[in-house]
Amino acid sequence: MKSDNAKKGLEKAPHRSLFRALGLTDEEVARPIIGIVNSKNDIVPGHMNLDKIGDAVKAGVRIARGTPLEFHTIGVCDGIAMNHQGMKYSLGSREIIADSVEIMATAHAFDGLVFIPNCDKIVPGMLMAAARLNLPCIFISGGPMLAGSFKGKKVSLTQVFEGVGKVAAGRMSEDELCQLEENACPTCGSCSGMFTANSMNCLTEALGMGLPGNGTIPAVYSERIRLAKQAGMKIMELVEKDIKPADIMTTKAFENAMRLDMAIGCSTNSVLHLMAIASEAGVHVDLNLFNEVSAATPHLCKLSPAGGHHMEDLYQAGGIPAMFNELDKKGLINTDCLTVTGKTVGENIMDKPVLDYTVIRPVDNPYSTSGGLAMLFGNLAVDGAVVKKGAVAEEMMEHVGPARVFDSEEASVAAILNNKIVAGDVIVIRYEGPKGGPGMREMLTPTSAVAGMGLDKEVALITDGRFSGATRGASIGHVSPEAAAGGLIALVEDGDLIRISIPACRLELLVDDALLAERRERWIAPEPKIKTGYMKRYAEMVQSASSGAVFKK
Repeated sequence: MKSDNAKKGLEKAPHRSLFRALGLTDEEVARPIIGIVNSKNDIVPGHMNLDKIGDAVKAGVRIARGTPLEFHTIGVCDGIAMNHQGMKYSLGSREIIADSVEIMATAHAFDGLVFIPNCDKIVPGMLMAAARLNLPCIFISGGPMLAGSFKGKKVSLTQVFEGVGKVAAGRMSEDELCQLEENACPTCGSCSGMFTANSMNCLTEALGMGLPGNGTIPAVYSERIRLAKQAGMKIMELVEKDIKPADIMTTKAFENAMRLDMAIGCSTNSVLHLMAIASEAGVHVDLNLFNEVSAATPHLCKLSPAGGHHMEDLYQAGGIPAMFNELDKKGLINTDCLTVTGKTVGENIMDKPVLDYTVIRPVDNPYSTSGGLAMLFGNLAVDGAVVKKGAVAEEMMEHVGPARVFDSEEASVAAILNNKIVAGDVIVIRYEGPKGGPGMREMLTPTSAVAGMGLDKEVALITDGRFSGATRGASIGHVSPEAAAGGLIALVEDGDLIRISIPACRLELLVDDALLAERRERWIAPEPKIKTGYMKRYAEMVQSASSGAVFKK
């Protein structure tokens, strides 16, 4: 056992003395030592219940005769961090999470790890650590929030953000927004739509690193506690059989994850994170591969913000096993991939049919014959950009419009809420990329304001930053190269025509090359927005969004 390095032999007497100081018996010290990596805190609604998940995991480890020892990671609530300085730190937290787990797991010679994430950057940060460490690992998330209810309809956090735009446009009263605010987020858990947190928890299951149900069992269901106990028991089997992430997170497993990504219409952030995880796993994934997978993958499921269903509906319809079962009818799933169950994907999804075809469409009757995400290329995005096309209105699939250029999210929000944006405009928000932001802020406030004001079928948004998984409409993010690195987006001026063709995967600035050359001569790289601390170092080390915004190797 790896933990023998910290507990066996004459020279380890001081180490054993410290284990005894923890209250551990000789029997406990002799067993495999399992690290419980918990991201529980009191600020993230998706993490407030993770103490209960942690207790259940530890119970499962003990049932299977292991010794669980818990430690914690940081976790940012993207909703609370949104639209202020705090959001600059969200994506950067992913790298800190991966590094901190590496430090703790290596320093203490754990035999295996159980990861307990739930939201946004925490899931991919932990998956990156699992791939890097390559110890036996398993994931158990805290589960999704139940949808709220407002005026007889299911709602989620998306509607609250859009409500701000509705109030600004006179389409909703402040009293109505207050009622919506009180009812949209009724339980603990990751926000109830197919936003980034739930996207990544479902993709963890698709990669084979979480037990069936990891992505969809609601946070408040007792079934979630039982699944946590099963994860605790299962890690002991993985340690015994020496099944590691490298055995599970293979090229074929990433293909399965991308397949689910397209079929279920995950957050655009999933592209960043899958590329970063693959980089740690030594698997090559690029933006062109996403388009190749998308072209051959039917879009079967539309959850909020793309549709009216929520995570609880996907759970009732059979969850990820049912999605894979349906896709496998067309031979689209690599069923021979190993998973943390100790079985293959094929074995896991056997006899797991779709239980509600109004939530998961039949593979022969999809929403579209291609996937819910698209990678766009062109002179404005030489290295690519990303759009959640499954949440784009048909009217905006092809669009040409004049640019309205803003050098920050705040400036764009002020213009939108003060009715300075009109139908046909293409809002360009730049200097918000990984380097220029720094930290590539999610920008749910401007996209929601546009939707709330009823302009989502008439106005596009383009940025070198990111959009939340709760975003809908023609919102195109991750434009690479970014403005701070001298990408063409830095040279766009008000009134320039921009052509968007989502079906053709094109994003083009319709300006003469000679004029662009003149602008290039005048362009001056901006001063860094943060000049001290972690985000200063982050900006110096981070690579393009087209690489997954990972650090330079």
